[in-house]
Amino acid sequence: MLPPIRELDACGIGFVADARGQASRAIIAAALRGLACVKHRGAVAADARSADGTGLLTPIPRTIFGEATGVAVLFCRGEDPRPAVEAAAADENLEVIEWRTPPLDLSALGDLARESIPNIVQVVFENPHGVLDERRALRFRRRIERTTTGVYVASCSFRTVLYKGLATADHLADFYPDLADERFEGAFAVFHQRFSTNTLPTWERAQPFRNLCHNGEINALWGNENRMRGRAELGTEAAGLGPEELFFPVFGAEDSDSGKLDSAVELLIRGGRDIRHVMAMTVPAAWENVREVNTDVRGFYRYHSALMEPWDGPAGVIFTDGVGVGACLDRNGLRPLRWAVCEDGLVAVCSEVGAIDLSGHGSVRRGRLGPGQMLFVDPTRGFLDDEACKERIAAAAPYARWAADGFYRLPAGEPTLEVPEDLTERQAMHGYTKEELAMIIKPMVADAYEPTFSMGDDSPLPNLAPRGRPVSHYLRQRFAQVTNPPIDPLREKLVMSLRTMLGPRAPLLSESPDAARMLTLASFFLYPAGVEHMESVDCTPWPVGRLDASFPVADGPDGLRAAVERLATEAAAAVEAGLGVLIVDDGAAGVSGRAPVPSLLACGAIHQALSTARLRSRIALVVVADDVRDVHGMAALLGYGADAVCPRLALATVAAEADRSDDGVATSPEAQNRFQAAAEAGVLKIMSKMGISTVDSYRGAQIFEVVGLADEVVDVCFTGSPNVVGGIGWTELGHDVLARHEAAWTEGADLESPGFIRVRKGGEPHSKDKDTVQALNDLTLVQEETNGQSRDMLVAHVLQAAIRSESSDRYEAFTKLVGDRPLIELHDLLELVPASEPVPLDEVEPAAVLVKRFSTGAMSHG
Repeated sequence: MLPPIRELDACGIGFVADARGQASRAIIAAALRGLACVKHRGAVAADARSADGTGLLTPIPRTIFGEATGVAVLFCRGEDPRPAVEAAAADENLEVIEWRTPPLDLSALGDLARESIPNIVQVVFENPHGVLDERRALRFRRRIERTTTGVYVASCSFRTVLYKGLATADHLADFYPDLADERFEGAFAVFHQRFSTNTLPTWERAQPFRNLCHNGEINALWGNENRMRGRAELGTEAAGLGPEELFFPVFGAEDSDSGKLDSAVELLIRGGRDIRHVMAMTVPAAWENVREVNTDVRGFYRYHSALMEPWDGPAGVIFTDGVGVGACLDRNGLRPLRWAVCEDGLVAVCSEVGAIDLSGHGSVRRGRLGPGQMLFVDPTRGFLDDEACKERIAAAAPYARWAADGFYRLPAGEPTLEVPEDLTERQAMHGYTKEELAMIIKPMVADAYEPTFSMGDDSPLPNLAPRGRPVSHYLRQRFAQVTNPPIDPLREKLVMSLRTMLGPRAPLLSESPDAARMLTLASFFLYPAGVEHMESVDCTPWPVGRLDASFPVADGPDGLRAAVERLATEAAAAVEAGLGVLIVDDGAAGVSGRAPVPSLLACGAIHQALSTARLRSRIALVVVADDVRDVHGMAALLGYGADAVCPRLALATVAAEADRSDDGVATSPEAQNRFQAAAEAGVLKIMSKMGISTVDSYRGAQIFEVVGLADEVVDVCFTGSPNVVGGIGWTELGHDVLARHEAAWTEGADLESPGFIRVRKGGEPHSKDKDTVQALNDLTLVQEETNGQSRDMLVAHVLQAAIRSESSDRYEAFTKLVGDRPLIELHDLLELVPASEPVPLDEVEPAAVLVKRFSTGAMSHG
């Protein structure tokens, strides 16, 4: 008999509520028991009492804190924050009436939790005018954060109070005696047991946060952060929240992914939206390809897609605005949430069945949330299911009409039938190779899918390669590495979306028809005809401009950096001039004496410069990239800010190959359509590998690691991307561009076959080329006796053979093989330098001591 399957891989979340909004001690007690029952979903330290984090969010118990008061919970480390906090309160016309130190029982904590505990303070405040204004409370919190150091504001509200920390789930009420006080009552309680998958446990990162708790990962986080960072304005003044500068940056630098989602949700709520409305904006259901979606609900999603990209990734979320409480799942439904509604009005939602005791509450109606679904407990209307929630938010405004009237559907264009006479020269100028034509582009056209190769790459890293490489080769895709279930873009295509919008974005907190004045595309992929159509006068409600992504060859290698800086400056000027779409085009490069700026450098520099200047949301970037011919290159452009991509030269190449083909496989238009299908399918595959379902979420997310570029390039074009090893700079990249340009426009120019992909004599070195493999065979095909039986040693076991046989000759042969080969990998640069003085043996720890510090929880450390 197989053992039972246990879900022990993610956080435990849940809430308990009274459907009529009646506060009672029983609600708090049930939530504490439910929290204790999801203890297994977290982790504890070796002391068995220090946890990854647990917490409870409830309405403020008035019997303890008094009527008409607000409470700010502070985790303080460092100087006394009282003067700054009281000044912040005065700025908001609030009065601090008590500095309360909640009773704490430190014996309920483990040693590690006690060592890191902050000074926990509850600031009780009131509005002299008696108005319980949550917007004022938000501004109070933001002022505290801006004027203090070492202070984390766990919660600040006239409605809710938060108790959280590194206590274990079954000892939270022991640590906070307030929670065990019979006077502590509430109409609902939200609870969370953390399993730290991508950040180390800290008191501040324990959940719930101010409005939600979350089980899962926000895989699109970097894109969400970058999009928020680049917004020209939030619309806080118009929404009645106050000055914009008080809310930038929106996210705290040390917040986890869940914490940043909470900050976005809080801003949207205080900006005037209902909490259900906000959750449907940030974690929308799949609607683009699902026919069964209600028309008005579809219109709601269409309209809001122009304001907010999905916070995509596996997510179960419990949320509250301090009045009602609800739950929702991501569009894939990759986290469990079960609900139960009892006859007497008790509502329980949890990631586990049976965590909350429902006995004695009458008959029970049960269910589970499906992908993209939501439920809500409204004290005025009771328990509301997904349909009721969605119908309510869709009826708040005529979103469907706004979307229908505002969005203009832009055709991607028809396949181009024109092939330039200087096709070969242009291919050479942009680094095309014969093997790319044969092994990448041709299979994409034949099968409408990108080709499949064996895993691994044994060619040199791009900065070590003897020939110049495309800039995309310096970027390595990252992938989801924690507890994500896999996404299959084929079987789960209903939740996947390549839908793209072009144009300036309205302020995030706005709610008007103007937000929908945008162009919509079925995909990021554009044909040249589509780009030209975009520039027609009657197509867009705002001007469209072009930037020349080329520079004079006469400027030399330094001309590349100057051109990139010029592009960034011109892009900012275009925004200030009111343009809505900017086309970055390298078509001016050629025999005219101009060299192309690699599209990734041009796009990345413009995107980063506009984001830093908080202008990015005002304009869309369309990149006409003659150097892009594979899926990875297109994904990199999207990842670094391109809204749409037109691989013009690749399409011309496909057309030329189809026209000269005599096998009748495809005509030119059909071949280009297949190339498009392969590119789109490949990008979907890359997104799904990261656990992201929509290109809106992937765009600008920078889910890459840089290998082989110097900081001077990364800081300008790929700001914030991990860049551990460094590499070549602007001058070397400029030399590469000019060398390709010179080779291309020399008489009789032809494409190289350098052996990037497969081993070729005289081409790029490979760590497993024929000569090396043969040499290894000569060394290792020796007979050894093992228990009376002979065996051929494997090629990969040269080093092991030298160690087992204690043969210095074999080891010398092994080191010669490795040392004599060309530079290929990073470890080829490693040089062991003898120490001037040996380490005394009595200072070397024994292996038995060292292994005690080894970590078996590497996944949980991220």
